[in-house]
Amino acid sequence: MSDKLKINEFIVVEGRSDTENLARAVLADTIETGGSAINADAIIRAQVAAKTRGVIILTDPDFNGQRIRRLVAEAVPTAKHAYITQAQGRAAKDNVHKSLGVEHATPDTLRMALSRVMTPKKTVTTDITQYFLQENGLLNGPNARQLRQKIGETLNIGYTNGKQLLKRAQQFGLTRDQILTALKKET
Repeated sequence: MSDKLKINEFIVVEGRSDTENLARAVLADTIETGGSAINADAIIRAQVAAKTRGVIILTDPDFNGQRIRRLVAEAVPTAKHAYITQAQGRAAKDNVHKSLGVEHATPDTLRMALSRVMTPKKTVTTDITQYFLQENGLLNGPNARQLRQKIGETLNIGYTNGKQLLKRAQQFGLTRDQILTALKKET
């Protein structure tokens, strides 16, 4: 019997390397999207899995990973979300491609991400508005990107641009107090 944590839900990842690395951290069944092309079979399997055991989306912290996350979340609105940061997904060895992804994250990083899964809310229950985000320097200004990165890491919602931040705050039911507390947190 293994001492690894068993994850009940299916974990949607991009490819075989992600599955192999995830197996070093936890016991889990995965659904591989086949990369940015996302095969239709993966979407169907994720929809079926959502009805039986649930689904957690864990994609690379890059543009294609966010695109895959969005497409799977549209097809499976009940899917939970786990995030790693770009720093956590960066390849340890120096490489010419600056490789980034779930396949490079440490087992501890993957376990932490899976322990901090975010579940979308069925109804919007947030007091966050675009004006609030603007007022607190999260939409534009010299430090907006860094502030959004800090929010994403502290609240475990992943990095977002300004428009995505409002949507994600609504999706996960975040509050103004949570955003303000995250902004005050020392890094």
